[in-house]
Amino acid sequence: MCFVKYEKYSSLRGNVTPYGAFSSDDTLYLRVRVPRAVTASAVSLRIYRDDDMSESVINVPLIEFSDSDDVFEVSLPLGELCLNGEDGLFYYTFIIETSHGRLYTSRDGGLYSDEQQVEKVQLMVYKSDYSVPQKFRGSMMYQIFVDRFYDGGRSIPPDGKKVYNPDWQNGVPQYAEIPGQALANNEFFGGNLWGVAEKLDYISSLGVDTLYLCPIFESASNHKYDTGDYMKIDRMFGGEEAFDNLIAECKKRGMKLILDGVFNHTGDDSRYFNRYGSYNSVGAYQSEESPYFDLYTFEEFPEKYRCWWGIDILPAVDSNNPSWREFICGKDGVIRHYLRRGIDGWRLDVADELSDAFLYELRHAAREENPDAMIIGEVWEDASNKLAYGKRRHYFRGGQLDSVMNYPLKEAIIDYILGGDCTRLKKTARELWSHYPEAVSHALMNFLSTHDTERILSVLADVGVSSMPNRELASFRLDKDTRQKAVERLKLAWTLLAAFPGIPCIFYGDEAGMEGGRDPFNRMPYIWGNEDAELVGFYRRIGMIRKSEPLFWMGDLEIIETGYKSRFMLAREYDGRRLIAAVNLSSDEWSLEFEKSPVRLIEKRECGGVVSLAPFAAEYFVL
Repeated sequence: MCFVKYEKYSSLRGNVTPYGAFSSDDTLYLRVRVPRAVTASAVSLRIYRDDDMSESVINVPLIEFSDSDDVFEVSLPLGELCLNGEDGLFYYTFIIETSHGRLYTSRDGGLYSDEQQVEKVQLMVYKSDYSVPQKFRGSMMYQIFVDRFYDGGRSIPPDGKKVYNPDWQNGVPQYAEIPGQALANNEFFGGNLWGVAEKLDYISSLGVDTLYLCPIFESASNHKYDTGDYMKIDRMFGGEEAFDNLIAECKKRGMKLILDGVFNHTGDDSRYFNRYGSYNSVGAYQSEESPYFDLYTFEEFPEKYRCWWGIDILPAVDSNNPSWREFICGKDGVIRHYLRRGIDGWRLDVADELSDAFLYELRHAAREENPDAMIIGEVWEDASNKLAYGKRRHYFRGGQLDSVMNYPLKEAIIDYILGGDCTRLKKTARELWSHYPEAVSHALMNFLSTHDTERILSVLADVGVSSMPNRELASFRLDKDTRQKAVERLKLAWTLLAAFPGIPCIFYGDEAGMEGGRDPFNRMPYIWGNEDAELVGFYRRIGMIRKSEPLFWMGDLEIIETGYKSRFMLAREYDGRRLIAAVNLSSDEWSLEFEKSPVRLIEKRECGGVVSLAPFAAEYFVL
């Protein structure tokens, strides 16, 4: 098969770019190099506009001959392509006329006679005023499930609805016999915001400067994704005093704080729904005259109502409802209230289920209150072209999100570390960083596990925790040899993740070697006093390396072909300097040859132009 070569030039960027998302006031130059052997007589660009499903064919002039290629180039004033002149999503292919018939280019540069075989290239155009806060560039993040992190004292004892379990070392959270069955989630281990503040120096020692807290607003559960009152910090977490203290302690250390906003649904035991009469309000469940009644959708009042994924303790809110939007996004709404108190942004739970109008209004409110506020969406797929409930989402076209949780990268890294084949990782990385705006790529929340996934150490042990019943998971622990193998794999995975553009995020305790299967076993109490000290030290080393080297947070991304499925290499380049991250999952040493002598960052030494990387090892090289 013959191949063509693509090049993209941005008038604003001024050079060749790997990215595939550009401002509407930019002009994009698409260049295709067609091998002379193809004998191209004419080239045109077929471009499909997703917004109205229209299609255009544009002539692509021949601009030069090289020794082996004919070079064709077309300029695209991007605002003119868009239906509204501001933003749009497009897919394109080059059509090449030859003496042997018509050929079509595919994303990988291949040429096909059948257009049905072609994977078109994606192009996103975003609004010219779209920007992402720069204060998070170069950050590292630490995610905390507050009840299980640290008991800093001053806790208020549980009320009659809640159960206290003080056994941090051996306690097992409540669990249902079968995953998905109803569970009270009313057992607390006593972690609180006083405890988070007390451990800030430890967190900072990992290279972290941004905290992301799972929900902390008043609610009946330990996880608090069933909000009871958005305007109150839960008393079990120390209430308003502990929250203000945490913000003050973060500011002292130059640390940023992100809160979890659950705005698609509330708890049934909430001020707004009030199914059990716990609040001194008239909730939607109690009366059709309730001021909150129109927030919810009842099929049969009061027992049958729309809820998140059919879970009746999580009644869904209509995010297009004007009073709800005012309550969350208004001048005295939830978003502004906590930004005024000193937080630095929001992570939005189930962003796919929030309407476009709501997201626009929320981000506008945040930016108006604090121009540096970050809005991160929970999206599990490629967010540039996400279809949710049959509708294309506009997350990065300007005005909705600054970043998303990078689940595709997580899955691709795990696939590589466990399978020894980097094919999926290369494809995923190239797609994401060619689909997302450059600024978004440097703000992506990159992680290996979260409160919604199995612990990364248990996943990398590869012992089938995902298929174990809950009763087995409650007491399952890795044996010594299996655990050590998983720890070595985790070091490779974390080294690799930290090399990508974006914000690496540690789920509390991963750095200490915590194990755990699915929820709730991934939310065990932090193992204070029993940490894997060597693993904590390794996380610190990677954190300090990343914090001190600007190439990690400024450099463009290039995926380098190694010729081996087991060997992965990426480059980050900025201002004439180059960082190479290499991972060798083969059983042989990997000899690497550089044009000049590099510095090894993990081993911390200079070396010659030819270096070797041991089997099942990873290293950063700076040239």
